[in-house]
Order: sequence, then C-alpha cells, then structure tokens
Amino acid sequence: MKATLVAGLTHELNFVVSEAKLVPALYPESPDFLAMPPVFATGFLVGVLEWACLLLSKPHLDWPAEQTVGTRIDVTHEAATPAGFVVTARAHLAEVAGRRLVFRVEAHDGVDIIARGTHERTVIVRERFDAKLATKLGARPRT
Repeated sequence: MKATLVAGLTHELNFVVSEAKLVPALYPESPDFLAMPPVFATGFLVGVLEWACLLLSKPHLDWPAEQTVGTRIDVTHEAATPAGFVVTARAHLAEVAGRRLVFRVEAHDGVDIIARGTHERTVIVRERFDAKLATKLGARPRT
C-alpha cells in the first residue's frame, strides 16, 4: 500500500442500468427471480458500490500485485431503479486500519438516493491469495 491510501479519499462512478442488471437477470435459472419486477437488482447494486470502492483504492496500491477484496457490506436498498437510468455510486474512504479499509457508500439514480451504508475491503497480496486459493481447491471434497 502506498502512503497516499488515507481516510478522506472519495470516488464517484456512473453506471447505466441495463436490462442485464435487473432482478430477473440476477438468477435467470430461478423462476421466482424471473417473476420479480424489472428493476435494478440489489445484488448488482452491491457490485457497483464495490466497484466504486475498488476504483478509489486502486491508484494507492501496488496494482496488480496488491488488490482489495470485499469482506463486509451493510447497505440499504431504498428505491427501485428501472433500466436506462444512470446510477451514481459514491465511495468515501472513512478509515484505514492496517490492511482493512472502511468505506461509506451511497448511490443515487438521478431521482432518489437508492442506497447508503458501509463497505469494508481488505488489501491482499495477490500472489499469497492465489496460493491459499490453490490449497483450498486441492482440498475440495469430491462429489
């Protein structure tokens, strides 16, 4: 991590909601999801919030050797957003505690605040992360 990764940094990401990011597309193999209203899915909204946090931290890391992974998310999804709307996700780095990064996040669709809350990410060394993942894959139960 670079010395520039400090609390107070902000980043904003604009994202156009497409049909592929609506609730029925979240798990198309689920008849229950297919029957849901065609609005921006919470699962995809969380991804956009994570993306904003990742983009905020990336210039302050030794990328790609250092990266971040999401470890906690606590957000509300307060309003429905149809396809075609632009969602603006805002990330504010509130705390740096060693490798743990705590972000305040918010999203707006041009009409409503659609989400707000906190997100935590941990800085990883990709080579070590991949080694642990390979060990886990080797221990995978056979079915």
